[in-house]
Order: sequence, then C-alpha cells, then structure tokens
Amino acid sequence: MSHATGSARPSAIAGYEDWPAYVQNHPRYRVASQEGQAFADAIGVPEIPLRPDVSVHWEETHDGVTTSQLSWQLGFGPRTTGWLIRPAGSSGPLPGVLALHCHGGNKFGGADRLVELAEQHPSADAAKAGHYDGRALATDVARRGFAVLAHDTFAWGSRRFDLSVPPWRTASALEARQAQWREDGVVPSDADLYNAAAGIHEETVAKTAGLLGTSLAGMVAHDDLAALEILASLTDVDQDRLGCIGFSGGGGRSLALAVLSPRIKSYVVTCMMATFQSLLPSYLDAHSWLLQTPGLWKLGDWPGLTAGARDANLLVQYALADELFPEDGMRDAHRVLESVHPHGNYTGSFWPGGHVFTARMQQEALAFLATTLNLHSTSSTQGN
Repeated sequence: MSHATGSARPSAIAGYEDWPAYVQNHPRYRVASQEGQAFADAIGVPEIPLRPDVSVHWEETHDGVTTSQLSWQLGFGPRTTGWLIRPAGSSGPLPGVLALHCHGGNKFGGADRLVELAEQHPSADAAKAGHYDGRALATDVARRGFAVLAHDTFAWGSRRFDLSVPPWRTASALEARQAQWREDGVVPSDADLYNAAAGIHEETVAKTAGLLGTSLAGMVAHDDLAALEILASLTDVDQDRLGCIGFSGGGGRSLALAVLSPRIKSYVVTCMMATFQSLLPSYLDAHSWLLQTPGLWKLGDWPGLTAGARDANLLVQYALADELFPEDGMRDAHRVLESVHPHGNYTGSFWPGGHVFTARMQQEALAFLATTLNLHSTSSTQGN
C-alpha cells in the first residue's frame, strides 16, 4: 500500500480513541495487599469502574444449562459481551467461576470459544477443536453446578480494535501476508484477515499501553476485574465462593486475577507456568505481550508472583511436551510453587502431550474447583 503525501493517516487505536483519557482519569487500581499492589503497579492496572449497568440480550435453556448473553460498557472502547451460564432450574447461592479465554492468536473472537452457542462462528469452533479438545469449557463448568461468566477481554472479540482501515505499519505487514496467501492459493476468511492484522497490531497496542503507563496485561486485568465484580454482584452467586480458570493466556489471566483480588478463593492455571529464566533465550518469541510485560521480572519470577494469593487454592496443570515452555522451566516452577505454598493449597499435575487443554485435564480442573469452592455446600459459612 502506498501512502500518498497528505492522505489521511488512519487511527492507530481505532475504536479506542477514548482509551488514553480513561487511563489518565483512572490511573491506579488499589489492592489491599502489598504484594498485590506491587503487581498491579508493575503491569499498570487502571482503576476499575463501579459495577456497570448490565444488559441481558437473550436467554435460552438447552441440554441442562441456561445461557444468557450479557453486555456492559466499561467507559472506553466498545461494549463488552459476556455469557452467563448456570445449571437449568438452579436456585442460588451458587459458587461462581470466571472462565477466561486464551490468546490463541485469535482476537477476532473471545469468550465464544468457551461457550456452547446455537450459532457458533467458525473461528470459535476452530479454537475449541485446537485448544480445548473440542469442549466448551465454560458450559461444562456450569453443568457441574457453578454459575459461570465468560467475557471478552480487552482487545478480543467484542472488545477488539477496529482494524478495517489498519494503521500504516500494520497495513504494510498485512499486505505481505495477503501476498503469501495469494501465492499459496488461500482465500482467507474474515477472521483470518482480522487475526493476521491483530497479530501485527499487538505491537502498537503494547506501545500505546506503555506510553500510558499500563500494559496489555494491565488492561486485560482491568477488564477481568470488572467482570469479576459483575459476577460477584449477581443475586444467585455466593460471593464468598468465587474462582477462575484459564488455559494458556487465560491461565496467565487467572493467576493475575487471583493476585489482584481477594475475592478469588480458588484458581486454575493450565499450560501457562514456567520460570522466566527458562524462556531465555529460545522461548521468548513463543509468547505475546500478554505475558512479557516490561519490568515484571523485577518483582520476582512468574511462579513466585502467586505469593500474592497464597491464601487461595491453586491448581497448575503442566503439559510435558508443551511447545511454549521447556520441561525444565516447568519443573523448576513447580518446585518454586511448592515452597511458596507450603500448607497444601497448591497442586501441580504433569500431563503428556502438547499445548492443549485436554478433556481429561478439564475433568481434573473441574473436580478441583468443585472441592475447593465447596460446590455442594448450601452456605458460604461452611468453609472456603
């Protein structure tokens, strides 16, 4: 693409022109613990808004669960879409779980990859098949007896940037990708085109975030914390029995949420645990800006950050043939976690295979949440 002199230069943050002012007006999320505050400041989490007004767009019951599509406005960027899934006919209070979608190189979609929907976009089906063993994780958690909220986070799905007219640097790189597709005889889908552009544009998002004193991880945590407050406020959810679960980038989000909010009593991190040292020098390009926030290592290593949530129950699932993490780094992280959590509230499990949240791993994760969140308790006073 040639850029004629004097032609209008596209916005580098289209759809989010109000983002800088929001961060400037909401500069710092407050955490009760010293460790949590240090983490929040390191990744630059903005203050979250008071619980936004939530709209319910539709609700349907199918195969044992009731699914509602929700949306809310966080004060900048596009509206957030989320899905609330509960056991059909349930009466509260139910333990609540925030289901956190992965990065997956798929920003066209978001939490839809975790939910059973009557009309599913092909990109969500592909994500389910490729990363979740064909399962709809959030819907399966709800079938187990939880109230589950799965939402699109900052830069994904309903919260994605508008790249219909990409900024110049993104456009130039996208043209090269399109030329390769033409040479290979590939006709890209709308999701393919968006994800190719978004993969390049993540650099621009990270640069903008850094300029604003935040980060991609900090903005994602902002959206996740707001969603947690929405889940906690629901009348049929027991706010004393809340947890979260995530695979890959969703696992990193799960760890961050537990460190940032004492509401989280139990959390699952799947295929997202190793030492930072083990990523050097060969695994750095396996990861996105969502993990690699500048300066984060100054706080300590990735597994050590969980000290900020040492009272919460933690399950970490490692895949021994994970292409994104070396085995020695995972085993070192396991040893660190055992030392950080000496009282038995950490469980680590090692699985064969690559970077996939298999059905058997999901079964273990659901059983862990059921036990640690007292799924069959009728009162939150019966322990956490």
